[in-house]
Amino acid sequence: MYAEKFLSQVISWRRDIHSHPELSQHEERTSDIAANVLEGLGLEVKRNIGGFGVIGLLRGKGEGKTIALRADMDALPLNEETGLPYASQTQGVMHACGHDTHTAMLLGAACVLSEMRDRFSGNIKFIFQPAEEFNPTGGAPGMIREGVLENPYVDALIALHVWPLFETGKVAIRSGSCMAASDRIFLTVHGKTAHGSRPDQGNDAVVTSAHIITGLQSIISRSVSPLDSAVLTIGTIHGGYRYNVIPDTVKLEGTVRTLNPKIQSLMPELITRTAKGIAESLGSSCDVEYVKGYPPLVNDSSLASLAAESVRKIHGNDSVIIADEPDLAAEDFAFFARERPALMAWLGCRPSTVDAKDMAMLHNTKFNPDEGCFVYGIDYFVQTALDFLNAL
Repeated sequence: MYAEKFLSQVISWRRDIHSHPELSQHEERTSDIAANVLEGLGLEVKRNIGGFGVIGLLRGKGEGKTIALRADMDALPLNEETGLPYASQTQGVMHACGHDTHTAMLLGAACVLSEMRDRFSGNIKFIFQPAEEFNPTGGAPGMIREGVLENPYVDALIALHVWPLFETGKVAIRSGSCMAASDRIFLTVHGKTAHGSRPDQGNDAVVTSAHIITGLQSIISRSVSPLDSAVLTIGTIHGGYRYNVIPDTVKLEGTVRTLNPKIQSLMPELITRTAKGIAESLGSSCDVEYVKGYPPLVNDSSLASLAAESVRKIHGNDSVIIADEPDLAAEDFAFFARERPALMAWLGCRPSTVDAKDMAMLHNTKFNPDEGCFVYGIDYFVQTALDFLNAL
């Protein structure tokens, strides 16, 4: 195992970053930590790429391919409830998606690989990316526009995400469709205000909204093939002024998740037609705004096979899970995967003594990944990078 020499330092970095979380587009302190470590290792470092993004370039013993290893850095607007001694010191901000662990593990991998320059030809780029949670924009597109995949040209990228559904000691890898597209919908229902006792004199935007919410689900059940996966969720509803007043406006906001780009392309028309049609049938109207966000994340099959063998090489056959199903969560790593062959692995972070139903999941105020997973994450980065660069 490569990670043991730097493990205590990785844990220290993670806990420091966890205590000082920063929201998307505000990752100044975290990016400084990453850049300072990379500079201390003698890497070629660029700061402020696509915001607070950081790139570290490690050159091997000779010419060859270039692989990029990526970690995200931003936190979420949540109040932490873990009770950890290193819990967030910033009110209303928490690392509830494990980006603190991703950053720390990639720094650990940089430490290991910087001591192994004579064991590979080519280059390794370490990408510390901001604003992964900043849907629908994300942080990857900004880094891509500013040349993160060039000079030298990146041939492939790998990343990981801590995944509490899997036990610590497992690395789950899937070829092909891995995670979903994540789009946003904004609906504004317009009715007519009236006294709550005289609904016939108004046009109830709340009742119309209720019919629209129900009607939208028929898109998934009747307009999407049962062989395709899609989710349409309305997450917020805002409307009304007083208990006895029929409101004239209700605002709805939701998310649409799809795996098939063809299904994703159909959703704006289906949602607009359904929402407007229902509203008009009830004498109201509805404005629809559909905002495309992250694309589907598709893992490269060759990288998936290589990474699985890399993990088995260090930790044995039982350490790898070949995932049967994709997940409808989203990741802006998908923007990188549209540009180059790429692979996102899921890193088990649930202690074996904790049942999955008792483990706080991602984006939960009590999410606390097992730090025992760090060894497996660092080794995944290191061995996969070495095997990719040394492959004939």
